[in-house]
Formats: sequence, structure tokens, C-alpha cells
Amino acid sequence: MKRTMARFLALAIGAGALALAATTAAAQEHAGATYTLKPTPSTIEWGHYDASAPPVLNIKSGDTVEIQTLLTNEPDRLEAAGVPPDQVEPSLRDIVAQVKDKGPGGHILTGPVYIDGAEPGDVLEVRILKIKLAIPYAYNGFGPRSGIFPNEFPYPKIKIIPLDANRMVAHFADGIEIPLHPFFGSMGVAPPSGRISSGPPWIHAGNLDNKELVAGTTLYIPVHARGALFEVGDGHAGQGDGEVDVTALETSLIGTFQFVVRKDLHFHWPRAETPTHFITMGLDPDLNEATQMAVREMIDYLTTEKHLSRDDAYMLCSVAADLRITQLVDGTKGAHMMIPKDIFVPK
Repeated sequence: MKRTMARFLALAIGAGALALAATTAAAQEHAGATYTLKPTPSTIEWGHYDASAPPVLNIKSGDTVEIQTLLTNEPDRLEAAGVPPDQVEPSLRDIVAQVKDKGPGGHILTGPVYIDGAEPGDVLEVRILKIKLAIPYAYNGFGPRSGIFPNEFPYPKIKIIPLDANRMVAHFADGIEIPLHPFFGSMGVAPPSGRISSGPPWIHAGNLDNKELVAGTTLYIPVHARGALFEVGDGHAGQGDGEVDVTALETSLIGTFQFVVRKDLHFHWPRAETPTHFITMGLDPDLNEATQMAVREMIDYLTTEKHLSRDDAYMLCSVAADLRITQLVDGTKGAHMMIPKDIFVPK
């Protein structure tokens, strides 16, 4: 009955109410506790998502967690690039000095968080409630054999970029200010088995690098291991679609997340929604395959949730949805399709 009522409310109020109206019965019954999780040598995973990783925090569906993350870099490199030593976070120094279990990827991820009741086949709804800057700078860097021009820039370079939290702009250079739209490049759950690199995104979500996932949006991730085992990191103060040189405005962020176990949703790839759009994603080493996957996922969404015929869904994708390149530099390339919610008017 509760699921039926949630579905009725979502349709009556509009798709924009999905994140509030379509909660599971477990989340409705649980008032929701609040936790804080900071990065320390014992509360991070360096460079991987792992189905056997012990959780650092256990919560229930409906709970909220404020999670602090660290930029992916090392104190010596930051200082050499111009960051004053007193602006290098002590937690980053501790983690770099003490954590030996690293790889195969490079991201420092806070977690994993175990969500009680999450089982393989469920979907974890991750509501991104708030995102705050943790430090007053970001960096952008490239190197040989990375980015979309691995041979045209055959040397490493890093640029420290001051962040103005009051005006919410990055001072890239004299006469160039970039509006800040903070988001987490990597948010994901454990894979079905074993340890995988934090570099390429996959069915567990992970390193999506999707700049649409700012505060006020929701990420839906299929669950593959008991408890989901959510991790987050790779904070970005902003990014362009494509992330062409392999990094964005890389920085440390503090995010507030509410986690809801959805036993009424069943799909195989990450999806998301903003206040104005619903988003499907495609992930594949081949960009053509990634774009086709994003469109197929949108067709599936429109046929399943909006009850369109497959033909009409395909047509609607062409006339109303936007297909975008998410990123080109994580090995597995990303594309996403966005369809506006306001085209679905009440009948």
C-alpha cells in the first residue's frame, strides 16, 4: 500500500517529487539518524572498491551521513606546486604516511558505509543534500599517457587554483573566473565480487565524473553486495563535460548524504535525477557504445516509468532529450542522456 501511495504521489505531484514521495517502507518507518564520517587512515579505501572491505560505519535506510573527502594527491606534490604547508590537510598527511594497502586506482575514498537491509538486486538511492568546500584551493593537472592527448602533452604539469567560497568562483588566471559547482567525481558501491580499480566507472557507479550530480540531486546505484558498501571521494569544485585533460578542479569536499534502500526499483546501471531532469548513463571503453547505452537506458526508463511504447520512447529521446559526453579519460568512457521533467504534464 505504501509503495502504491508513493507511486501515486510521484505521478500526481510530478516527476520532481520522486526523491521525496517514492521512498521505501523501511525508510518511512525509520525516522533517520545522523552521523559524521571523517577521512583517517582507518576510514578510507585507497584506489579501489572492494566487496570484502570491512565497513567503517553501519547505518540504516533513511539515515543521513556527513562525509568528508580528500583530494587525490600527496602533500609533497601539493607543496611543490605552491600550496603552503599549513594548507595541506593533516588527515592527508596521515593517510599518505600510514596507508599501505593502495590501488589498483589512485583515488582516496571515504568509506565504506554499510546500509542495513541493502541486498544484491536492490537499488541504493543516494540523496546528495549538501556539498561544502573543505579547503580554499583546487588543482588541475595532466601528464604523459593521460587525457585525450596522451602524446601531445608528454610532460607532467599541475596548477593550483584558488577558490573563493564566498563568491563561489575559482580564480583560474587573471581575467578568468570559473563558477563553482561542487560535486563528487566518485560515488559508488562494492562490485559483485573482489576488488576493482577506482579509476573506471562500471555497474557499481564509482568514478562517474558526472558534473550534474551537485547538491540537490539524487544518484541511484544498483546494489551488488550486502550492505551496498558505499564509498565517496574525488571531489571536484567544478568540471567541464569530458574532463579532457584527466582532472577537473580537484579539491576536498564535505558532503551530506541520505541513503535509502529501494526494494521497489530494479535496474542494472546507475541513474540519476536533478530537480529538473532525469538522467540515464552509458559506460563503455568505446564512446559509441557508451552513447548507445545511455539512450537505451533512457528508452527503458520511458517505457517502464512513463509507460510509452518503445517507438514513442525512441522518438521522444530524439526530440526532447540531450545526449552528452560525461568524460573521456577514465578508460571506460561515459555518456549521459538528460530528459526534462517539465515535458510530462498532468493528464
